[in-house]
Amino acid sequence: MENPVYVVAVRALCEFAAKAGDLDHRFTPAPSAAEGIAGHAAVAMRRGPNAENEVTVSGHHGPLSVRGRADGFDPDTRRVEEVKTYRGDLAAMPANHRALHWAQVKVYGALLCRMRGLDRITVALVYHDIGTQVDTTMSERHTAADLDAFFTSLCDRFVAWAEQEMAHRTARDAALGTLAFPHGDFRPGQRQLAEAVYKAAGAGRCLAAQAPTGIGKTLGTVFPLLKACPTQRLDKVFFLAAKTPGRGLALEALGTLAKGGLPLRVLELVARDKSCEHPGKACHGESCPLARGFYDRLPTARQAAVERRFLDRPTLRAVAAQHAVCPYYLGQEMVRWADVVVGDYNYFFDLAAMLHGLTLANQWRVGLLVDEAHNLLDRARKMYSATLEQVQLDAVRRTAPEPLKPAMERLHRAWVQLNGECPGPFDVLDELPQRWFGALSNCINAVGQHLGDRPDQVPPDLLRFYFDTLHFARVSERFGTHSQFDITQEPVGLRKRSVLCLRNVVPAPFLRQRFAAAHTTTLFSATLSPRAFYGDTLGLPDDTLWVDVESPFSAGQLAVHVTPRISTRHADRPASVAPIAGLIARQYRERPGNYLAFFSSFEYLGQVMARVAAHHPDVPLWAQSRAMDEAARDQFLARFSPGGQGIGFAVLGGAFAEGIDLPGDRLIGAFIATLGLPQVNAVNETLRERLEATFGAGYAYAYLYPGLQKVVQAAGRVIRTPADRGVVHLIDDRFTRREVRDLLPGWWPVAEHVLDGPARAVEDPA
Repeated sequence: MENPVYVVAVRALCEFAAKAGDLDHRFTPAPSAAEGIAGHAAVAMRRGPNAENEVTVSGHHGPLSVRGRADGFDPDTRRVEEVKTYRGDLAAMPANHRALHWAQVKVYGALLCRMRGLDRITVALVYHDIGTQVDTTMSERHTAADLDAFFTSLCDRFVAWAEQEMAHRTARDAALGTLAFPHGDFRPGQRQLAEAVYKAAGAGRCLAAQAPTGIGKTLGTVFPLLKACPTQRLDKVFFLAAKTPGRGLALEALGTLAKGGLPLRVLELVARDKSCEHPGKACHGESCPLARGFYDRLPTARQAAVERRFLDRPTLRAVAAQHAVCPYYLGQEMVRWADVVVGDYNYFFDLAAMLHGLTLANQWRVGLLVDEAHNLLDRARKMYSATLEQVQLDAVRRTAPEPLKPAMERLHRAWVQLNGECPGPFDVLDELPQRWFGALSNCINAVGQHLGDRPDQVPPDLLRFYFDTLHFARVSERFGTHSQFDITQEPVGLRKRSVLCLRNVVPAPFLRQRFAAAHTTTLFSATLSPRAFYGDTLGLPDDTLWVDVESPFSAGQLAVHVTPRISTRHADRPASVAPIAGLIARQYRERPGNYLAFFSSFEYLGQVMARVAAHHPDVPLWAQSRAMDEAARDQFLARFSPGGQGIGFAVLGGAFAEGIDLPGDRLIGAFIATLGLPQVNAVNETLRERLEATFGAGYAYAYLYPGLQKVVQAAGRVIRTPADRGVVHLIDDRFTRREVRDLLPGWWPVAEHVLDGPARAVEDPA
């Protein structure tokens, strides 16, 4: 282009050029989205009869095209407003926060003067307290010339960076346009997957790709989406993983692609608790040295970071340390300037997801890659759910400061009344209990006011209670047919105490909005069937493209045996321990090597392992334990060495049932002693009932499909390459049923493996 244009939002321009001083998070949390909308509406109603709301403004300076939307403008008084909703004491707002707000409204004023030929204008900040509904207004009168000079000064500080960004984008797109696949050829099935991703990006569609484990799905999705960036004008690619190993595979694939000097900026996002260099300190300049003067040192740190390009966790930490800034907040800043961001699901799908918010605010064109997408259903349900425990209120009520006691007592009384109205151990309410929520709102406002008045004198348990109640209230704002409100009561000492849950059942309405915000989305996994199940529960668009990638593996590579005379149902487990232990020992002696044995619980695992150890002491054994840390998990996997021998016992659905890669003879077989069905309890039964009413497939959607998905994932650890050979034992008589067999991969050669002893005929519990 002869006259290149760099588009920047007013807020982004001000945050880049006008922020200075300390990081400071002592000012209380921002209101929820619903509260913010209500607050803006309340302020708008007080404007004059000719006032305009949500006024679009734009202007140019050199290569910059600056765009934004002022909250309000009254042409009669020539006043432009920037509205900020807040909680707590306005005097506690840090000065650099206020300075940023002034910068925004001054830029709006400058652009309005240009667009409407005004010689002067009043700029106003309106702070709306969502607790008291009171506005605090600050205003200044400026000439158009003064505001234009201010706007020009901000643009001048940003122009050099914008020119650097345009040059980078040009170089990036040119390189991606000629990017070659880094290996000699695609693996079998990998090309089919890559072509589907590229075509979906070209059509601006969503793709759901079921592809076998071991074909290189990560590289097979990252490569084609990067190739599509120039033609589809994608600003960002977000690789979203359910677990840490998925992030690692993505970074490995991106590192392989970047080896030839590819001008691609890659950023790994890491959770705050894993990034913090001073975990005992608060996020403000009076406590943490990395927060003190953060925004003064940020420009040099930001420049150093973009020059490094590949910002995985260690590299980002090193850059942050070199410039004495917080690595977590440096990472958040670098999202704006990265081409590929690798992070957890929550960064895009959570209620307050940063990547989703930035995408909307900056109008980015993004491509999403959702790794191991079968996990998204359970993860999303948790994201859009919330719980509160009565014992938590009891604890903070005993030690609460005097000004908070009346509000907490009111909430306590409402809670006791709610328990009385729901006497059962588990009850589901058709509607939200308004009296209780009124008491909760009153309590939140009281605690928020207290935190604003005394931000440095807040006990950790009170702060935790405040955040939990805020989240609960925000989830309640989105309550609908996709969710339920339930109450569980359990004895605590001599009294009953309840746990309240806003439980999401179908996350589709929430996820549908997130998919709509992306230009293209690819969800990929080895288990994305049946299609209707994932389409219904995840809210995939009606025009979603589906591809079932052909398996590169042959039936001769894997022996799959079903044992029809063993039941692993809860009531039958004691009788199953001995035959399962015998089967494991027999298989091991026939072909010594490394095996994984999966069970439905740690208790069941321990019983079978103890039996093997007692009757077959020559078989090496090791086991997954509860709450294993990362080092312990690595130690467990290290036992699966090439040429090794022994059996690792693990829980189905846990850390070792998916996302691990043990090719060759590091793993030659698996025993799966369960269908993986979720436990039959009150919660899952209400889930089944709701799914039956919504989709007409309650048992399948609540129990069968989630269970078999875990089985297929676990068995998929055995065959990872076309050279692998192995065996899988499916241990339960229900594996002989047609509806279960139909959910197993078509290339599996399933044969019944009959043991000595009578068959058991036991009906399903659900």
